[in-house]
Amino acid sequence: MANDSTPQNTPDTDNGELHKAKSSPQTRLSPIWIVPLVAVIIGLWLVYDNYSSRGTLVTLTMESAEGIEAGSTLIRSRNVEIGRVQSVRLSDDLSHAVMVARIQPEAEAMLREDSRFWVVKPRIGREGISGLGTVLSGAYIQLEPGQSDEPKREFEVSDVPPVAPAGQAGLQINLVSQLGNSLRIGDPVSYQGYTVGRVEDTRFEPETRTMHHQVFIEEPYAQLVTDSTRFWTASGIDFRLDADGVRVNVESLEALLGGGVTFGVPEDLPMGKPVEANTRFNLYADEDTAREGTFNRYLEYVLLVDDTVRGLSRGAPVEFRGVRIGTVAAVPWNFTAPQPDSRARFAIPVLIRIEPQRLGIENTDIDLEEWDNRFKRMFGLGLRASLKNGSLLTGALFVDLNFQRDLADEYVAERFADRTVFPTVAGGFAQIQAQVTSLLEKLNELEVEPLLAGLDRNLQASESVLNEVREVSASINQLLNDPDTQAIGGNLNGTLEELRSTLEGVSPSSPAYQELTGAIERLDRLMRDLQPLTRTLNENPRALLFDNLDTQDPIPRAPR
Repeated sequence: MANDSTPQNTPDTDNGELHKAKSSPQTRLSPIWIVPLVAVIIGLWLVYDNYSSRGTLVTLTMESAEGIEAGSTLIRSRNVEIGRVQSVRLSDDLSHAVMVARIQPEAEAMLREDSRFWVVKPRIGREGISGLGTVLSGAYIQLEPGQSDEPKREFEVSDVPPVAPAGQAGLQINLVSQLGNSLRIGDPVSYQGYTVGRVEDTRFEPETRTMHHQVFIEEPYAQLVTDSTRFWTASGIDFRLDADGVRVNVESLEALLGGGVTFGVPEDLPMGKPVEANTRFNLYADEDTAREGTFNRYLEYVLLVDDTVRGLSRGAPVEFRGVRIGTVAAVPWNFTAPQPDSRARFAIPVLIRIEPQRLGIENTDIDLEEWDNRFKRMFGLGLRASLKNGSLLTGALFVDLNFQRDLADEYVAERFADRTVFPTVAGGFAQIQAQVTSLLEKLNELEVEPLLAGLDRNLQASESVLNEVREVSASINQLLNDPDTQAIGGNLNGTLEELRSTLEGVSPSSPAYQELTGAIERLDRLMRDLQPLTRTLNENPRALLFDNLDTQDPIPRAPR
């Protein structure tokens, strides 16, 4: 066995050097490693390609995720798919929904700071029905790219589409009001009945108790907004009954259906200068209130009214001989303040404002102190305020200013709650009421019983007279019914016939008339013949006894 394991020499022992193993250098990288290296490179490229093609993740927040489904809801821009919602969850404080969406790489440039997202779903509004295509496909999120250079990855999703597209030329302004009006996003903003913009946003601030509205005015209408512009609510139909009578104002059909905002420059103000973006304006309740808001330079006086103020309301005009120069600011005003000592009875305080701007005076030309001194001088000349009826239909009152010269010496300066008291007199209705009261008092002072007794006696006398008249009437009727009385007419007719025949007998053609005419002629000749004798007797009455008129009168002889 040992011999079998022992190496033995072979016949080729002499050539052993030819069969020895020899060492040779080998390469460091074998070609066999090329295949896995290529596989790794391909895998890395596939990973990179998959990661780069997935796009950018963005975070979207909204109040409610109604209609949004993870993995199904698309994100579109100009109706082209640019992304998809990956996940939907609640925020940490459970106040809103948080969505994570992936945007395709080619759309990453659209994610700017002013980009806007909103949900597209079926809607019914003033402009009609929109979003009907989502009834079958489901809601989707619309992206409107912004114009900013700053990128952004977190956005808020609006539930309604924006009023104006990004980049549209126009003017954004802020409106603030103290009233909770019914303005909503999308409501029209009109100028003289023509829609020139929309309401973009509206919110209420509980701290200041004010409504804030963001309004967008399109170009070229933005130049209509100046520092003299006033904004007020368009209610559609404005129907009023006040001291100025009946007024009806109808806005556009769109404002009639849903309201809105309108603006303009009051007639007594200049056009003003254009304003910058985000300028703040007050939103007034109506056009009259907006116009009155321009009168920001005024004097305040207090009327201490002894009569009733029923029918006098805030905003009533203050007029001087028919020209409005002010406004009633409050009825009543500071009711609990102490009355002046000169007052004999309690009066109702009414605060009024004298507004010189209503007379077309510019603000720069108004010296309130000089105006106050002017009114105080006129108080001493008899200027007084009174309440008058402005409308018989509504019973609304207004304040009328006029001079009462007979009261000029009775003015006494008074103060009420740090305001000058404007002297007053009783109004026309109060004067009529006082006259009626005085008349009633005089009637109450009259002694009615003697008057009633005398009236009773007069009635009795009148009754007796009526009885006598009745008896006389009966006698007259009896006389008229007597046959003899009725025959008087026939007798009278016969008498008249005889008289007519008699008168015909003395007509110019009758013999009697001719004889009478001849007798008259003879009498006339006799009278002419007697005229010389009558004249002689008138001149010398003794001619009747003596023939010679020239002899002297005989002288009787004296007795012997």
